[in-house]
Amino acid sequence: MDALSGIIASNLRKIRKDKKLSLDNVADMTGVSKSMLGQTERGESSPTVATLFKIASGLHTSLTGLLEDEERPMKVINKEDLNPLFSNQGHYRLFPFFPYDDNKRFEIFVVELDSDSFSESLPREDGVETYIMVFQGNIQLKIMEQKFILKEGCAMRFDADQPHKYKNIGEGTAKICQLMYYKK
Repeated sequence: MDALSGIIASNLRKIRKDKKLSLDNVADMTGVSKSMLGQTERGESSPTVATLFKIASGLHTSLTGLLEDEERPMKVINKEDLNPLFSNQGHYRLFPFFPYDDNKRFEIFVVELDSDSFSESLPREDGVETYIMVFQGNIQLKIMEQKFILKEGCAMRFDADQPHKYKNIGEGTAKICQLMYYKK
């Protein structure tokens, strides 16, 4: 079991037990199979980013609620020290820089998308807002059927309760900063 799988396993188990839920309950709430949840809790499986978002959304928690090892009042974060999440055969990388905090109600990620790669995000629960800023490259953001082109230096805010897709439409790697704000 790698370090990140162990952290996810521990956090998922703690959240489930704190809410007094069975694996069957969590499977019903998240749409993730009981066997996958069990493997994840035992650290035997590394779920995809999409699966982790489904689990977090179904349990009404943040993604970093599943990923964060421990809270520290002040710290410098080096990208090299983070455990990124991979999707799309490694062409999508999500770096969890600032985990969710109940007092602040947001989390911040840096996302890297290789050329011609994409990431599809399932709708989040009502009241979740996404703020993105493109630092490198060109991104096409599709929300439902509406498309937006965001170039380097552009930013956008949208309600995350709609399916949305990020696609790198530029030559090299695109980098964005993504803030997820939870109103509730």
